[in-house]
Amino acid sequence: MFTGIVQALGTLQLRQHLGGDQRFWIAAGSLDLSDVQLGDSIAVSGVCLTAVALDHGRFAVDVSRETLERSTLGNLAPGAQVNLEKALRLADRLGGHLVAGHVDGVGTLLSAQASGRSQVYRVQVPQELRRYIAAKGSICVDGISLTVNALYPDGFALNLIPHSLAQTTAQFWKPGQRLNLEVDLLARYLERLMAENGKSAVESRLDAASLAAKGFS
Repeated sequence: MFTGIVQALGTLQLRQHLGGDQRFWIAAGSLDLSDVQLGDSIAVSGVCLTAVALDHGRFAVDVSRETLERSTLGNLAPGAQVNLEKALRLADRLGGHLVAGHVDGVGTLLSAQASGRSQVYRVQVPQELRRYIAAKGSICVDGISLTVNALYPDGFALNLIPHSLAQTTAQFWKPGQRLNLEVDLLARYLERLMAENGKSAVESRLDAASLAAKGFS
């Protein structure tokens, strides 16, 4: 598990093709690898990957064909910067929200506009993910825990403050760019709970009475 609080910017150094899969070598930048062991999880732009080699400030991860196809990692070129976060420890502060590192889909950045010292981004979302996104709810975008500022028929808007921009790859985002998306885990579990009663989240009426009947208080 992760928090969506990016710890460092890394750089993709090399992509090795290995029988249909690929191995990425990533320079860790300021990420402290001293406590990372082989087999540990590291989120790379929102994708949970396993460290399979460590070498003087860099690490290697094996990326499956499915991951390459379902995320933006398949389009990364050597030299590209990526957001990095080590796995959450039980004693760590949860500064963002619980993130699994399992990409649900890929969105497209429609626009970027300055708002004071912040930057407002509007993101188009695949239709099948829109029902999981709520105004002022949490969303993980390229491994960054962010708050949904506004909803639109085709997606949502985000506001990033200068600190978030400086610490993440968001500073490089341009319209047309594809972004890894992971919806809030709670939304998925709620849909599953309601589906068990024979209705989908879209068809069910969600109010105080219906939640109380399902054990929520």
